[in-house]
Amino acid sequence: MGGRLSGEASPDGAPSGDKGLPETGTDLLADVSLPAAVIHEPALAHNLAWMQRFAEAHGAYLAPHGKTTMAPALFQRQLDAGAWGITLATAPQCRAAFAAGVTRLLMANQLVGRANMTIVAELLAAGAEFCCVVDGADNIRELGAFFAERGQTLDVLIELGVPGGRTGCRALEQVEALAQRIAAEPALRLIGLEGYEGVVQAADPVSAVRDYAARLVEAARRLDRAGHFPVETPIITAAGSAWYDLVAEVFEASGITARFTPVLRPGCYVVHDHGIYREAQQGVLARRPALHEGLRPALEVFAQIQSLPEPGLAIAALGKRDIGADSLPVPLRRFREGGRADQPLDVTGWRVTRLMDQHAFLALPAGGGDVCVGDMRVGDIVAFGASHPCLTFDKWRRVLRVDGHLAVQEVMETRF
Repeated sequence: MGGRLSGEASPDGAPSGDKGLPETGTDLLADVSLPAAVIHEPALAHNLAWMQRFAEAHGAYLAPHGKTTMAPALFQRQLDAGAWGITLATAPQCRAAFAAGVTRLLMANQLVGRANMTIVAELLAAGAEFCCVVDGADNIRELGAFFAERGQTLDVLIELGVPGGRTGCRALEQVEALAQRIAAEPALRLIGLEGYEGVVQAADPVSAVRDYAARLVEAARRLDRAGHFPVETPIITAAGSAWYDLVAEVFEASGITARFTPVLRPGCYVVHDHGIYREAQQGVLARRPALHEGLRPALEVFAQIQSLPEPGLAIAALGKRDIGADSLPVPLRRFREGGRADQPLDVTGWRVTRLMDQHAFLALPAGGGDVCVGDMRVGDIVAFGASHPCLTFDKWRRVLRVDGHLAVQEVMETRF
């Protein structure tokens, strides 16, 4: 999978409305219309192999959450690396992934609304292996009636939540009651349990996450003892991008992997970040020193300095329409336009202080904002790191994959 290496025209010959594409060649520092979202191949390859090894070392399967990137080319890379399937959040996301060749779809969300059910019915008819989560009797009844009308069977997972959290049953007794309701719906088949530990809030989050994963294991065992799973190896699945090591640890230590198919669902690992997930990874490495090196940030947004209006201030052509704004972007490296990848310039002390729709305010060290002082120039290219990659990917219809020399190797589409 991939795309054009030219931004001049779309496949139908019409001018492209996409931003951040190669225009005159493949050199990121000379030929690309900036700003551009960039994935570095060396870090990407490292992350794909690292997380796959981690899952396999714990007897688990990997179903990366595709909502992070919604990039079919990255889905394929994850599958090629050994992923069991791809997790999605919505029916349209599932349809986009299936159209790109993903056949095993885990929708870690409730399927509600007849229009969305219709999308899933079409996917099932086309041969997709699909499951979604349920946490309430009304939804079970509606799903049962809808798919019975079509003569189809929908695989479902019961979701276990936490008090005060997001979706999911709050008590194990609710889980057991829902299992009985599912058994009464001929068009539904219960194939496992699902949870998401990222909603757990506690003064001691490590212990709380471990406790939550243990409750998920207990719920799965209760249903299994009661004969509620009409499949040979039910699924037990959890694990986002922050606490996957704790979930994997509990699943493995419980011995449940001998009976169940354990599935981990981190999504942000594929490109990692320079913010919240970098901090989370530091926690993983502190808990698991034997891992040595962790994930590497692979996603950056390159933009140019467009103005030096006063001393100590530079304005970059980068804004909320280009990069996630959960926290302010981080200046990482600087280059001359047309310069070389192996000749970065200093950004020590640079700091983004404000982000508008399409402008970033950069506070510079003393003298750095005066065009007559230092080596700062309008047109300089700055690589910015972001926190929470999901909210950067969804701002781009095309993302560039580059090699270690910043040569564009692939233009990857997103399907948001």
